[in-house]
Amino acid sequence: MEWLRNHVELHCSPRTREGYEIIVRCHLVPALGRTRLVDLRAEHISDYCSNSIRSGLSKQTALHHFRLLHKALKDAARLGLIGVNPCDCVDPPKPIDKEMKFLCPDDVGKFLATAQGAPWPYYYLFYTMLFTGLRRSEALALTWGNLDLDLCVLLVMQSLHRLSGSKYIVSQPKTRKSRRQISLPPSLALLLHGYKVQAERQRLLLGKPMTDTEFVFAHPDGRPLDPSTVTHVFHKVIQRARLEGLRLHDLRHSYASLMLAAGVNVKVISQSMGHANIGITLDTYSHLMPSMGRAAAERFDKLLEPWLDEKNVGKMSANQRELDARLEGFEPTTPGSEDRCSCPLSYRRRW
Repeated sequence: MEWLRNHVELHCSPRTREGYEIIVRCHLVPALGRTRLVDLRAEHISDYCSNSIRSGLSKQTALHHFRLLHKALKDAARLGLIGVNPCDCVDPPKPIDKEMKFLCPDDVGKFLATAQGAPWPYYYLFYTMLFTGLRRSEALALTWGNLDLDLCVLLVMQSLHRLSGSKYIVSQPKTRKSRRQISLPPSLALLLHGYKVQAERQRLLLGKPMTDTEFVFAHPDGRPLDPSTVTHVFHKVIQRARLEGLRLHDLRHSYASLMLAAGVNVKVISQSMGHANIGITLDTYSHLMPSMGRAAAERFDKLLEPWLDEKNVGKMSANQRELDARLEGFEPTTPGSEDRCSCPLSYRRRW
């Protein structure tokens, strides 16, 4: 608990702090709270991870708890409260890698057609997330001042979260790369133009003119959308579209996969998604890239096609068997050689 007060409150965002406090109060303290810090051993932590999984927690959640405990004990060792970090002697839980799911081009139309039946303004929100790769918190924190629909540009400057007790917080993104500019597809810019006209009319009916500081995706009176309600509405849309298994965050994966399929440079995709470095993009979506290698090879060959000498290409094809034979340790015989065999081109072994 002291770690929560002395470290987390000073260095973590309110959203992160609340999540850490739930883990510590509801899981770590009941299981390990009676053991003194200096008496904490690796077997205690290993037993906690095993018991957590047996009690119903996923391996991914157990790994998250382990990492939090590892960080807290690392700070304790740095302050001299313990000699070594017992987590260093424990093998962390290994979660099962789940297959990434995303919308293929054929499913995009089905999803958007179904989303049109969702309450206002969720269709526009889902459309924007799919066509920009925004995280849920980034899309909900978007203000009209962050949009330039004439230049088709969107600025990601903040994120919105809801804490327990119905309290909303708006904070800056965690990393500098998360604060970014995204180019909007023309279709999305036109859609948001029409959406803005509708939003302005609704606000005028309420007697509250809309300003640039207000959220783009909000209730008619300007109140922010509840993130959990956004996820709930998305699940209903997915069920009606018969695309079960997709999460709201998979719209972000769908954006990346569609960009890769369109041949967009990975560096550009990484910047649009706000990844800290291009390595994250490559690690996450490398399984989608083999076809890109084949396409690149074909484009390379097509680019050099005007400069290829057809006569030399034909000569290379005719001499291919001779080249293969030399690589295997054989050499062709002369036409009058005694080693002639029934093959069109005979060979004698090179000793």
